[in-house]
Amino acid sequence: MSGMLLRLVCTAALAAGTVLAPASASAAPEPGVGAGGSEGRSVAELLTELQTLYREAGKATESYNATGERLKRQHAETVRLERALARTRTSLSDSRTEAGRLARQQYQSVTGLSPYVRLLLARDPQRAIEQGHVIGRLARERAETVGRLTGEEKAAGELARRAREALAERRALSERSRKQRDEVRTRLRAVEVLLASLSAEQLAALAELERGTVAEAQEELIASGALGSGGTPPTAAGERAVRYAVEQLGKPYEWGAEGPATYDCSGLTSRAWASAGTPVPRTSQEQWARLERIDLAELRPGDLVVYFPEATHVALYLGDGMVVQAPRPGARVKVSPIAANPVLGAVRPDPEGEPLKGYVPPELPEGATDGPDEGWPAGYAPETSAR
Repeated sequence: MSGMLLRLVCTAALAAGTVLAPASASAAPEPGVGAGGSEGRSVAELLTELQTLYREAGKATESYNATGERLKRQHAETVRLERALARTRTSLSDSRTEAGRLARQQYQSVTGLSPYVRLLLARDPQRAIEQGHVIGRLARERAETVGRLTGEEKAAGELARRAREALAERRALSERSRKQRDEVRTRLRAVEVLLASLSAEQLAALAELERGTVAEAQEELIASGALGSGGTPPTAAGERAVRYAVEQLGKPYEWGAEGPATYDCSGLTSRAWASAGTPVPRTSQEQWARLERIDLAELRPGDLVVYFPEATHVALYLGDGMVVQAPRPGARVKVSPIAANPVLGAVRPDPEGEPLKGYVPPELPEGATDGPDEGWPAGYAPETSAR
């Protein structure tokens, strides 16, 4: 949590001056899950813990996504190497067959005498000379074939080695992906345990404090002037990305998902820009690392806003200080204030694009801003079953 957001949470807690009672002893956290009970803790403390758990789940999800992308690339590389090895082995077999044929032809053409003796004994010296040329040509072809054969054997050996290494890397990535998947589930289970320990009154108080915290953070960000005037229209690609994102409003968040039925945060932003004809990296961390960074004052619709110091959350800028995002498990794709999470910075997928001369923002459906900006809605028990 950023210093600004943490300060606002603490301020709200002091103003509330309330310590809430736990829901029930039967809802206590399971050992080893990592979430404590709610007994004797203020609303602000509970919100801080929940936001920490959300953030840890987000980090685990983005790590899982990154490994998944590497696994896709490694799978493609393994297939490429296996196909290249198969072609090389086929060529190697053909070269061996050709070398054997040339060896037999040369053997059949040789009488055991030297070319000079054959020339002296020949009844037709001209024919002997022509036969010598044929034998020489066959010898040269055989030498070339043997050379090619040697090169192909080396190439086949090298390809076989690389294919084995690629397969081993693929297996290692698969194992890493499995472990990261389990970690995500563990993080989600920790939130589920904490939420299960809360009463309806506590959940309502958390939601209210969260709304107030986001509103204050948004007001502070706008008052700082960091967003600028915000009047720059998007590019043609940016407009397509915005309209795609708006069309996804209301669809459920699902960790690791990239549409079209469900999304996680970077799944939504990467798919929106892919639909606009400008592919971007899959994860929020790669989007932050590889796309051109811009000041918040330069934001235009379609740009990506990245959150938290580790760049573990991302949203698509809509304009007027608002973003489209897939917040967290249990929530749905929605329009949120840009300050719904601690802002790290912004990046632009199409820095060379020209802003449109005329731009009409897409009309938002009713309820576009409804729902939590981060975390689960009150009473929601997240699904942590196998995917």
